[in-house]
Amino acid sequence: MLNKRNILFSILLLGAQLIQAQKVDYSVVSVPEEKGLALMQITASSDYVCMPEVKRSALPFLKSSKNVLNWLSSRIIDVSLDGKNIAYLSFRNNTTNVFIKELGKQGGSIQRTNRSYIIDFSYSPDGNWICFSERRGNTNQIFQTSAVSGYTCRQITSDNQDYSPVYSSDMKQLFFSRLEKKSVGIWSYDIQHNFLLNYTGGMNPCPAPDATAFYCSRINTEGRGEIWKINYETGMEESIISDRGRSFTSPVLSPNGEWILFVGSSEISTSPESKSTYVNTDLFVVRTDGTDFTQITYHAADDLSPVWSRDGRYIYFISQRGDAEGIANIWRCNFNH
Repeated sequence: MLNKRNILFSILLLGAQLIQAQKVDYSVVSVPEEKGLALMQITASSDYVCMPEVKRSALPFLKSSKNVLNWLSSRIIDVSLDGKNIAYLSFRNNTTNVFIKELGKQGGSIQRTNRSYIIDFSYSPDGNWICFSERRGNTNQIFQTSAVSGYTCRQITSDNQDYSPVYSSDMKQLFFSRLEKKSVGIWSYDIQHNFLLNYTGGMNPCPAPDATAFYCSRINTEGRGEIWKINYETGMEESIISDRGRSFTSPVLSPNGEWILFVGSSEISTSPESKSTYVNTDLFVVRTDGTDFTQITYHAADDLSPVWSRDGRYIYFISQRGDAEGIANIWRCNFNH
């Protein structure tokens, strides 16, 4: 389940730190249900990859647990337009910034921003820009900067709690989420004409390629996230995936426009005798028409912030798996559907 007020501001990014989850064996790279994923670790502990904090109610292994789960749902990794680099948030020197690492090669990363506390970011469709949100005092502001050189930034919004910025496919609009007193809504900034529009309730906007609609996550009356498609020209709103026992966030459309990748809550049985369960986050996919709902990962570690490779053959995500101390890294798995 998700609490609206916990979506962003009560859960902060942790720089390569252990999220305390009782009795999880993080050293395991994969579990039997993940056969065929061809998992590959992309980063190392020296990259200081940020891990979105996951908050669990009480102690998940106790029989009395309510199994309530909150997690940061914004995008904190992305792949460059040419597919050769991966950008990620890194916590170094008490600041959180975007760093870029060349895929397929060992070595360090290049710092791309020089800010204090970036929350999330994404590449522009043409690969020339990075838009990001930064926490400043009690506000969250959106900026744009070059994806390749320099630290000069253009400020897009101010004096609000804005996050999850992402460009429309035609780059005429910049969509984002705005957290207000009692709700979270999807807004856009018209880049050419310099004005703001408020569309509908929701968070984590993901524009569709036809530039008339976007996918997003919404919190229902029971506190669980759902995936929706919103056509902002016709006003049609369509529920893509909803589950009475699970919560879903962070939709990302595949390069061919056929699949939606997202994060969902999951339960793992820990003791048949006591019937106790452990709650965590895993990766899921569904076709854009709502069919072929499929769970991709099953590890007890938390898998978060997924993105597609530019050719759609792979999924990149953040997880503590493969490290005995639960240190976060970027991982890659196959997409075989």
